[in-house]
Amino acid sequence: MTLSANKSAKKLAVGRSVKASPKDFIDQLSLDYPAFKFKPGTQEHWSPKTNTITYNPEEPINLLRYGFLHELAHAQLGHIDYEGDFELLKLEAGAWELAAKIGKKYNVVISQDHIQNCLDTYRDWLHQRSACPTCGMRVLQKDSSHYHCFNCQTQWKVTSGRFVRPYKISVAK
Repeated sequence: MTLSANKSAKKLAVGRSVKASPKDFIDQLSLDYPAFKFKPGTQEHWSPKTNTITYNPEEPINLLRYGFLHELAHAQLGHIDYEGDFELLKLEAGAWELAAKIGKKYNVVISQDHIQNCLDTYRDWLHQRSACPTCGMRVLQKDSSHYHCFNCQTQWKVTSGRFVRPYKISVAK
């Protein structure tokens, strides 16, 4: 195939990706982003350790595309780790912003409502973690796994997991 014919075929594939199957969508992104590995799994995830984006092929096509593009954005942005809850929220917002931009190249429109709904899950998680177990005051994180209430002086430890209930263990008062 000539260079111009190859560009035309690629442009056609990108332009029709909204109607493409999940496999066609992933195959196209594999060609466009050869630095990353793509593998099916149970949920979307970016692993900087293995340079792999995991996606759930059982998701409805739009959710698969949104989640995949979001994880691709994490990869493109070089997101590796975070130190605190607010930093995580900032990384997530940045990934959604880039995912929406990348999506435009593939005729995938990620609505602001969808993005804000996803970010709301992190905001809700942060809101729960930051509530003092003694007096209910919302406070800022002290370090990656501890909070300290400036109102009643209670200190508590939270789990590091993002996908678990925000357990709190009081450590001192």
